[in-house]
Amino acid sequence: MPAPLLIPFVAVAAVLAAWIGLRADFTRSREGKILAFVALAVLPVALVYEGFSIHMEQAQSTEFCLSCHVMTDYGRSLRVDDPSYIPAQHFQNNRIPRERACYACHTDYTMFGDVSAKLRGMRHLQVQYFGTVPKPEAIRLYEPYQNRECLHCHAGARRFEEGSAHHKIPDLLVRAKSGQLSCLSSGCHEFIHDVESLKDATFWKE
Repeated sequence: MPAPLLIPFVAVAAVLAAWIGLRADFTRSREGKILAFVALAVLPVALVYEGFSIHMEQAQSTEFCLSCHVMTDYGRSLRVDDPSYIPAQHFQNNRIPRERACYACHTDYTMFGDVSAKLRGMRHLQVQYFGTVPKPEAIRLYEPYQNRECLHCHAGARRFEEGSAHHKIPDLLVRAKSGQLSCLSSGCHEFIHDVESLKDATFWKE
Protein backbone atom coordinates (compact mmCIF):
# COMPACT_ATOMS: atom_id res chain seq x y z
CA MET A 1 0.00 0.00 0.00
CA PRO A 2 1.43 3.44 -0.93
CA ALA A 3 2.08 5.68 2.07
CA PRO A 4 -0.57 8.32 1.16
CA LEU A 5 -3.30 5.63 1.16
CA LEU A 6 -2.38 4.73 4.72
CA ILE A 7 -3.54 8.12 6.05
CA PRO A 8 -7.31 7.52 5.55
CA PHE A 9 -7.06 4.17 7.34
CA VAL A 10 -5.27 5.82 10.25
CA ALA A 11 -7.99 8.47 10.37
CA VAL A 12 -10.75 5.83 10.36
CA ALA A 13 -9.03 3.89 13.15
CA ALA A 14 -8.64 7.06 15.23
CA VAL A 15 -12.27 8.08 14.73
CA LEU A 16 -13.54 4.61 15.65
CA ALA A 17 -11.34 4.48 18.77
CA ALA A 18 -12.51 7.95 19.85
CA TRP A 19 -16.16 7.07 19.20
CA ILE A 20 -15.88 3.87 21.26
CA GLY A 21 -14.19 5.83 24.04
CA LEU A 22 -17.10 8.27 24.11
CA ARG A 23 -19.77 5.59 23.71
CA ALA A 24 -18.42 2.86 25.98
CA ASP A 25 -21.96 1.62 26.62
CA PHE A 26 -22.13 0.51 22.98
CA THR A 27 -19.61 -2.25 23.72
CA ARG A 28 -22.12 -4.06 25.91
CA SER A 29 -23.72 -5.57 22.84
CA ARG A 30 -22.11 -8.37 20.81
CA GLU A 31 -21.76 -6.12 17.78
CA GLY A 32 -20.19 -3.40 19.92
CA LYS A 33 -17.62 -5.82 21.33
CA ILE A 34 -16.68 -6.95 17.80
CA LEU A 35 -16.35 -3.34 16.60
CA ALA A 36 -14.28 -2.41 19.66
CA PHE A 37 -11.99 -5.37 19.08
CA VAL A 38 -11.49 -4.40 15.44
CA ALA A 39 -10.99 -0.71 16.23
CA LEU A 40 -8.72 -1.12 19.26
CA ALA A 41 -6.78 -4.27 18.35
CA VAL A 42 -7.01 -5.39 14.73
CA LEU A 43 -6.75 -2.01 12.99
CA PRO A 44 -3.82 -0.67 15.09
CA VAL A 45 -1.81 -3.87 14.62
CA ALA A 46 -2.53 -3.92 10.89
CA LEU A 47 -1.61 -0.24 10.52
CA VAL A 48 1.64 -0.64 12.48
CA TYR A 49 2.59 -3.63 10.33
CA GLU A 50 1.71 -1.83 7.10
CA GLY A 51 3.50 1.35 8.18
CA PHE A 52 6.61 -0.64 9.07
CA SER A 53 6.53 -2.42 5.71
CA ILE A 54 6.22 0.90 3.85
CA HIS A 55 9.10 2.38 5.82
CA MET A 56 11.33 -0.63 5.18
CA GLU A 57 10.63 -0.32 1.46
CA GLN A 58 11.32 3.41 1.40
CA ALA A 59 14.48 2.97 3.50
CA GLN A 60 16.01 1.02 0.61
CA SER A 61 15.77 4.01 -1.72
CA THR A 62 18.71 6.22 -2.65
CA GLU A 63 16.56 9.26 -1.93
CA PHE A 64 16.02 8.12 1.65
CA CYS A 65 19.72 7.44 2.27
CA LEU A 66 20.77 10.82 0.91
CA SER A 67 18.09 12.70 2.86
CA CYS A 68 20.57 13.02 5.74
CA HIS A 69 22.84 16.04 5.27
CA VAL A 70 25.94 14.06 6.25
CA MET A 71 25.34 11.71 3.30
CA THR A 72 25.27 14.49 0.68
CA ASP A 73 28.89 14.04 -0.37
CA TYR A 74 28.42 10.30 -0.69
CA GLY A 75 25.59 11.03 -3.11
CA ARG A 76 27.83 13.44 -5.05
CA SER A 77 30.52 10.76 -5.26
CA LEU A 78 28.17 8.66 -7.40
CA ARG A 79 28.65 11.24 -10.17
CA VAL A 80 32.43 11.56 -10.12
CA ASP A 81 33.61 11.48 -13.73
CA ASP A 82 36.30 8.89 -13.16
CA PRO A 83 35.80 5.15 -13.91
CA SER A 84 38.25 4.16 -11.16
CA TYR A 85 35.65 5.20 -8.56
CA ILE A 86 33.68 2.00 -8.11
CA PRO A 87 30.35 3.42 -6.81
CA ALA A 88 30.36 6.06 -9.56
CA GLN A 89 31.13 3.49 -12.25
CA HIS A 90 28.29 1.24 -11.09
CA PHE A 91 25.79 4.09 -10.70
CA GLN A 92 26.51 5.81 -14.00
CA ASN A 93 26.46 2.59 -16.04
CA ASN A 94 23.26 1.21 -14.49
CA ARG A 95 25.11 -1.77 -13.02
CA ILE A 96 22.93 -1.25 -9.98
CA PRO A 97 19.41 0.21 -9.80
CA ARG A 98 19.94 3.95 -9.37
CA GLU A 99 16.84 4.31 -7.22
CA ARG A 100 18.40 1.77 -4.80
CA ALA A 101 22.07 2.51 -5.34
CA CYS A 102 23.02 2.61 -1.65
CA TYR A 103 21.10 -0.49 -0.61
CA ALA A 104 22.41 -2.47 -3.59
CA CYS A 105 25.91 -2.39 -2.12
CA HIS A 106 25.14 -2.04 1.60
CA THR A 107 22.58 -4.78 2.17
CA ASP A 108 23.62 -5.41 5.79
CA TYR A 109 23.45 -1.81 6.94
CA THR A 110 21.61 -0.77 10.15
CA MET A 111 18.02 -2.06 10.07
CA PHE A 112 18.80 -4.52 7.28
CA GLY A 113 21.66 -6.19 9.16
CA ASP A 114 21.95 -8.30 12.27
CA VAL A 115 21.13 -7.20 15.83
CA SER A 116 24.45 -5.37 16.19
CA ALA A 117 23.81 -3.44 12.98
CA LYS A 118 20.31 -2.47 14.16
CA LEU A 119 21.71 -1.21 17.47
CA ARG A 120 24.27 0.86 15.58
CA GLY A 121 21.41 2.28 13.53
CA MET A 122 19.74 3.43 16.76
CA ARG A 123 23.04 5.00 17.76
CA HIS A 124 23.06 6.90 14.47
CA LEU A 125 19.64 8.35 15.29
CA GLN A 126 20.87 9.44 18.70
CA VAL A 127 23.91 11.18 17.18
CA GLN A 128 21.80 12.76 14.43
CA TYR A 129 19.40 14.45 16.84
CA PHE A 130 21.28 14.74 20.13
CA GLY A 131 24.99 14.38 19.39
CA THR A 132 27.70 15.81 17.19
CA VAL A 133 27.28 14.68 13.58
CA PRO A 134 30.68 13.74 12.10
CA LYS A 135 32.00 15.27 8.92
CA PRO A 136 31.46 13.06 5.86
CA GLU A 137 35.19 12.37 5.46
CA ALA A 138 35.36 11.15 9.07
CA ILE A 139 32.76 8.42 8.53
CA ARG A 140 34.17 4.89 8.43
CA LEU A 141 32.66 1.44 8.13
CA TYR A 142 32.39 -0.45 11.41
CA GLU A 143 33.77 -3.58 9.77
CA PRO A 144 35.76 -4.21 6.59
CA TYR A 145 33.59 -4.23 3.48
CA GLN A 146 32.63 -7.81 2.64
CA ASN A 147 33.32 -9.26 -0.82
CA ARG A 148 29.88 -10.87 -0.54
CA GLU A 149 28.34 -7.53 -1.50
CA CYS A 150 30.28 -7.58 -4.78
CA LEU A 151 29.98 -11.30 -5.49
CA HIS A 152 26.21 -11.52 -5.23
CA CYS A 153 26.14 -9.69 -8.57
CA HIS A 154 29.54 -10.38 -10.15
CA ALA A 155 30.18 -14.03 -9.30
CA GLY A 156 29.58 -16.11 -12.41
CA ALA A 157 29.55 -13.12 -14.75
CA ARG A 158 31.82 -13.71 -17.77
CA ARG A 159 33.53 -10.33 -17.50
CA PHE A 160 34.34 -11.01 -13.87
CA GLU A 161 35.41 -14.62 -14.27
CA GLU A 162 37.49 -14.10 -17.43
CA GLY A 163 38.80 -10.57 -16.83
CA SER A 164 42.57 -10.46 -17.45
CA ALA A 165 43.14 -8.36 -14.31
CA HIS A 166 41.62 -11.17 -12.25
CA HIS A 167 44.17 -13.67 -13.57
CA LYS A 168 47.42 -11.74 -13.15
CA ILE A 169 47.85 -13.64 -9.90
CA PRO A 170 47.01 -17.35 -10.29
CA ASP A 171 44.81 -17.71 -7.20
CA LEU A 172 43.38 -14.18 -7.10
CA LEU A 173 39.78 -15.19 -7.87
CA VAL A 174 39.88 -18.08 -5.44
CA ARG A 175 41.13 -15.81 -2.66
CA ALA A 176 38.57 -13.10 -3.50
CA LYS A 177 35.67 -15.54 -3.53
CA SER A 178 36.73 -17.02 -0.21
CA GLY A 179 37.15 -13.57 1.37
CA GLN A 180 40.89 -13.97 1.89
CA LEU A 181 41.58 -11.03 -0.45
CA SER A 182 39.39 -7.94 -0.32
CA CYS A 183 38.01 -6.58 -3.59
CA LEU A 184 38.97 -3.17 -2.18
CA SER A 185 42.62 -4.05 -1.69
CA SER A 186 45.28 -1.64 -2.84
CA GLY A 187 45.94 -2.29 -6.51
CA CYS A 188 42.47 -3.75 -7.03
CA HIS A 189 39.36 -1.57 -6.57
CA GLU A 190 40.67 0.85 -3.95
CA PHE A 191 38.83 4.05 -4.93
CA ILE A 192 35.37 3.95 -3.41
CA HIS A 193 33.47 7.08 -2.35
CA ASP A 194 36.66 8.95 -1.38
CA VAL A 195 34.67 12.02 -0.32
CA GLU A 196 37.84 13.78 0.83
CA SER A 197 38.86 14.35 -2.82
CA LEU A 198 35.52 15.64 -4.13
CA LYS A 199 36.67 19.27 -4.05
CA ASP A 200 39.12 18.45 -6.85
CA ALA A 201 36.82 16.12 -8.79
CA THR A 202 34.95 16.67 -12.03
CA PHE A 203 31.39 15.37 -12.23
CA TRP A 204 29.38 13.53 -14.83
CA LYS A 205 26.30 15.37 -16.08
CA GLU A 206 23.48 13.21 -17.38
